[in-house]
Amino acid sequence: MSNSTPWRKQRGLLLAVAAPSGAGKTTLCVQMTERFSRLRYAISYTTRRPREGEQDGEHYHFVDTGRFDEMIKAGDFLEWAEVHGNFYGTPKAEVNQMRDEGIDVLLDLDVQGVATIKEMGVDGVFCLILPPSFDELRARLTSRGKDTEDEIDRRMTIAVKEVARIDLFDYVIINDDLEESSRTLESVIRAAHARRTGLDEDWFRRTF
Repeated sequence: MSNSTPWRKQRGLLLAVAAPSGAGKTTLCVQMTERFSRLRYAISYTTRRPREGEQDGEHYHFVDTGRFDEMIKAGDFLEWAEVHGNFYGTPKAEVNQMRDEGIDVLLDLDVQGVATIKEMGVDGVFCLILPPSFDELRARLTSRGKDTEDEIDRRMTIAVKEVARIDLFDYVIINDDLEESSRTLESVIRAAHARRTGLDEDWFRRTF
């Protein structure tokens, strides 16, 4: 997708994607950044420790709890939440700067984060990725071999609560087939760009 589209407003799209753990959100989001040159992640802040291969400033901004608390008090986050015992926050200034430069911003959030952003009245497109069923979700969590049974039970309990907030979302994608789900999410992004509200009104009046 090119920047040379005079009919579009300069401000970039905000795409917020949420899903229960194990639904396939990360894979789908990575695919979208590969297909849309103007779609980029907003790099979140987190208090969790880096995992193997993760680089500070590339995957996350890794900070301690004290620094995170300072940023909360300063109002630096568009949204923040505690997830599985760690804190995550989306930097407000970075998101606004990217959008002002015409960059589409991808937010990989939990449902709590989506609720916070919507309560603030932030304009965006909100998409929920779901597994075909809770049974399939448990099977996926079990097969990846990363979590204990207690942790899987906890993630399943959270998933039930997340699915109950389906009303927060504009689009819901059931990730039964990865290729099909990928095409659907791509269509959501393209449709968002085709919204009437995305037209540059000055260009439209000059042209038509």
